[in-house]
Amino acid sequence: MKKIKILGLFIIALIGFNSCTQDDDLVFTAHEPSEGVIFLNTFLEEYVLTPATSGNLGERFTWSDANFDVPTSVTYELQNSIIGDFSDANTIGSTGGNELGVSVGQLLGFAAEAGLDNDPDTEALNTGQLYFRVRAFIGLDGLEAFSPIQALTVVLPEDTGTGGGAFEISNWGIVGSGYNNWGAYADGFFYTTDTPDVFVAYTTLFDGEIKFRENNDWAVNYGDTDADGTIDLDGDNIVVTAGNYKITLDMANGTYTIEDFSWGIVGSAFNDWGGDGPDAKFYYDYTTDTFKLGVKLLDGEMKIRFNNDWGTNFGDTGADGTLDQDGDNIVVTAGFYAVTIDMNTMAYTIESADIWGIVGSGYNDWGATPDFTFTQVNPDVWIAEIVTLLDGEIKFRTNEDWGNNLGDTGADGTLDPDGDNIISVAGNARIWLDFSSGTGMYTINQ
Repeated sequence: MKKIKILGLFIIALIGFNSCTQDDDLVFTAHEPSEGVIFLNTFLEEYVLTPATSGNLGERFTWSDANFDVPTSVTYELQNSIIGDFSDANTIGSTGGNELGVSVGQLLGFAAEAGLDNDPDTEALNTGQLYFRVRAFIGLDGLEAFSPIQALTVVLPEDTGTGGGAFEISNWGIVGSGYNNWGAYADGFFYTTDTPDVFVAYTTLFDGEIKFRENNDWAVNYGDTDADGTIDLDGDNIVVTAGNYKITLDMANGTYTIEDFSWGIVGSAFNDWGGDGPDAKFYYDYTTDTFKLGVKLLDGEMKIRFNNDWGTNFGDTGADGTLDQDGDNIVVTAGFYAVTIDMNTMAYTIESADIWGIVGSGYNDWGATPDFTFTQVNPDVWIAEIVTLLDGEIKFRTNEDWGNNLGDTGADGTLDPDGDNIISVAGNARIWLDFSSGTGMYTINQ
């Protein structure tokens, strides 16, 4: 569908010299673009959407310039439609540039509006199409032009209940300067628990302030006006300091707690028993209610301890795969490993694995020091946080070897084997690799 409005733009310059007046009428008339707006990015055959990857980039839409033959700026709106004819057009965002990103979480929201779900017990479809276009325009009521409509096929994998975990990503999230610069990227996840209306988050925070809000939106948000541990609707920001935390949000009683929380690996096999820096931090996997870590270990011994402190530490007396309080050191050989700990059963596994890492002038001078390792939190998603990047370039590779490396040719957010280097910007980053769609995608959140 295309609508064109013709607007004449007249600029009249009146220049006076002494007692003489000379009128120079400079007339610029906007026309229908001589070059139409078209999408330039390559679209996937289908987009597999999962709640676990809500914060990831779903698609980065890029488009060509609209030339209205007039010297004025052009504004672009990325729009979506559930119906497909854009009588229900919704503006996702606007820019004076040529690209806008849409997160997996946003696509999941559009899919829900389209009546799709991942519940095999309902009659709703789990596969469908979402529609997008770009509107280019001059001024508030000026000439406009539209790109061709682009349909995206989205798939919500059916939840078969066999994932081994009882918990889900909730609608609640963490927002603020202490987490995501007040919404510069998706809010931090809260997960469901065994107790109704009680949610938990395991997160790394920066010095700053946070609030709790629903659905990445300010319509429903909670702070703490009296700093008394009670949540208040539209309340004051909550001041936090940098660190690793467990945040429990009790919506039934209107309370919350923030406590230091991190499980980590310490030992001669990693950080010289703490002398060379903090322990290797585990990440929470809600699908199995376990903690996981991708790590490079040295020949030596290790233990698992809480909050980088010996007050609570576990080894393995008897080398039987069960964690024991103050138990014997765990002997390991050098290599790359996926480590899982289950604090419910006290079982653990250390398995040799191909571990993705970050390398480049933007991190470790192309391998002068070890790569920053990712952790595979579920079969499709790898996370790395907090990564201190430099201005430069990075790539992703497995086990610090160039035989398997990924870049991004085209800077479209899609991972390409042996692809171009990815530009990095100095600062702390949360980086996700998502292989759920087959073609890998990545997100760098800063």
